[in-house]
Amino acid sequence: MRNDDRQTTKDRRFPSVVPAFLTALAVIAPPALAQNTQAGAGPQLSVELNTVRDIEGGCRMMFMARNTLAADIETLVLEAVLFTREGGVERLTLLDFQDLPRGRPRVRQFDFQGPTCKSLGQILINGIHACTGVGTESTACTEGLRLDSRTDHEVLG
Repeated sequence: MRNDDRQTTKDRRFPSVVPAFLTALAVIAPPALAQNTQAGAGPQLSVELNTVRDIEGGCRMMFMARNTLAADIETLVLEAVLFTREGGVERLTLLDFQDLPRGRPRVRQFDFQGPTCKSLGQILINGIHACTGVGTESTACTEGLRLDSRTDHEVLG
């Protein structure tokens, strides 16, 4: 028998721990997995702040939007509030995402004249100004809205 084929005493005890661990995991994991599945389950309209970049005279924000609702969205306009790093309201604005076909991601770019990206803090999606589409229920965009950010600017809703 080669040296690397031999098990040490410590190694032989390890397999007896595995069934107990798997049993404990089977008891604990299902509730945790159910919570994660429910949080991301169902049709969604996800809007992610993907990139922020200073431009001459202001700040450019790029959003990735994904529509997994039941139908295409012909018009999506979100009411947004931009806050300064200090927490003051910098501006209230409308973000026109235009059309969002079902199952096809879209990137939308918005330029804000005045503030630098560094001076901005949180972005609050205050509400949905417009969400229309054939077969789109009036509450689908509101109930299915999921917000996220890949930047240090938090997106709330």
